[in-house]
Amino acid sequence: MKAAQDRHKSYADQHCKPIEFEEVDKVFLKVSPVKGMRQFKVKGKLSPRFVGPYDIIQKINLAAYRLALSPELQHVHDVLNVSQLRKYVHDPTHAIVHEPLEIDANGLAYEEKPLKIVDYRVK
Repeated sequence: MKAAQDRHKSYADQHCKPIEFEEVDKVFLKVSPVKGMRQFKVKGKLSPRFVGPYDIIQKINLAAYRLALSPELQHVHDVLNVSQLRKYVHDPTHAIVHEPLEIDANGLAYEEKPLKIVDYRVK
């Protein structure tokens, strides 16, 4: 039994690499999909997987980091697991457009509502 456990652990360790950030790094935050909701004005597979970049304020331990989140994300806890973060590599040509986000209280998503009806037909 112990030999089988060690063999499975060695297979899993080959695919897992340790991720570690410094306090001066910037990271992207992973956005989890919510069923029936559109995220950040884009539908389906074109919706962004990560938002940010955000600064790391403090390293809690090897797996947890405290981030400086924007005011739109005030309902999200600021200490996040390393699995929810991706390192931001600075690129001078990278232009980040910050649009105001309308996020619900339950998660990182919003429900899209039509502004006006342009056309209709009666069957």
